[in-house]
Amino acid sequence: MIDKKNKIAEEEKAILVGLVTKEQNEAQVKEYLDELAFLAETAGAIAVKTFYQKLSHPDSKTFIGKGKLGEIKDYVWEKEIQLAIFDDELTGSQISNIQKELGIKTIDRSDLILDIFASRARTAQAKVQVELAQYQYILPRLRGMWSHLERQGGGIGSRGPGETEIETDRRIVKDKISLLRKRLVEIDKQAFTQRKDRGEFIRVALVGYTNVGKSTIMNILSKSEVFAENKLFATLDTTTRKVVYENTPFLLSDTVGFIRKLPHHLVESFKSTLDEVREADILLHVVDISHSQYEEQIGVVNKTLQELGAFEKPILTIFNKMDLYEQNTFDKWLEDDVKQEILRDLKKKWENVTQGNCVFISATQRKNIDELRETIMRKVRELYEIRFPYKTDFFSGNGQ
Repeated sequence: MIDKKNKIAEEEKAILVGLVTKEQNEAQVKEYLDELAFLAETAGAIAVKTFYQKLSHPDSKTFIGKGKLGEIKDYVWEKEIQLAIFDDELTGSQISNIQKELGIKTIDRSDLILDIFASRARTAQAKVQVELAQYQYILPRLRGMWSHLERQGGGIGSRGPGETEIETDRRIVKDKISLLRKRLVEIDKQAFTQRKDRGEFIRVALVGYTNVGKSTIMNILSKSEVFAENKLFATLDTTTRKVVYENTPFLLSDTVGFIRKLPHHLVESFKSTLDEVREADILLHVVDISHSQYEEQIGVVNKTLQELGAFEKPILTIFNKMDLYEQNTFDKWLEDDVKQEILRDLKKKWENVTQGNCVFISATQRKNIDELRETIMRKVRELYEIRFPYKTDFFSGNGQ
């Protein structure tokens, strides 16, 4: 793993910076910055203040205007801030210019997400994927934010004639990327072999935005103890369990959560982890319906599924956290019949959108879990009957 000098320390005080443009309005930027604050907290930093500016397009040198940068500088010095996090990707020269002006470490959303992924990676596959994404992030930024990489070699004959230090570093990074890709291919082959050995089971994968409750649902359905935490990217490595319900077995996988503005190189690096999504027979799209921007989050997940070529699979949408939705939506003076009418309208809307392929639950409160199980099993059995009609033991009560 890259030994990054700007690795986020615990309890680091940070300011967050966003930009209102033609592509993202003020309300969206505020929502993105709220999410960025949650990302910062997950990484171990404390977001003490947010700044945003309206510009037609980012400034090529400092991303934001000089006046706003000066305002931020005054605040940073007064409050002894140690870290500036920008919500959009910065170029190497922008990072260098901003750090020079503010005098503190400066990173963007991509770098922050990479830092979180690096701290959460447990398996060899995840560690290689994260390291590959880190080097891919660094490569185009070397010239602007150049800080000398540790030499693997050195001395007479170690460089080509006339080669500059930055060209040497670029070559080192490219070589490292090549080695990591080869290593990832080897790991992927091993993972593919393991997946093939699972036999002719129907495979079900949990997908969704990060922190929507996938791991909690995984624990309920599989009666296992998958790590679940109220932080972004609590799950990084794919977990698969065999589930048997009413004599019908299937494989259930929990996958890494999706997020807005996920770095493209990170998506590329983690495509092998997301093979569980591409190879699944049924997708369970978990949605945090209590979140104010849950519809936008649904769009982010659907777009990612399209990029993975998995959007045409059978999808059951699980609207989770209904208990929190009711707390956020209903006040104590609202009459029960009005509450029920609001809930009926909500369910009717999404039943129409999903063509009836949706369930409304609260995983933490264990509400409507039986309906969820029955719906999943109905879909699993339908697929077994189509794909393996000779496996009648699964439905006769003799399955193992």
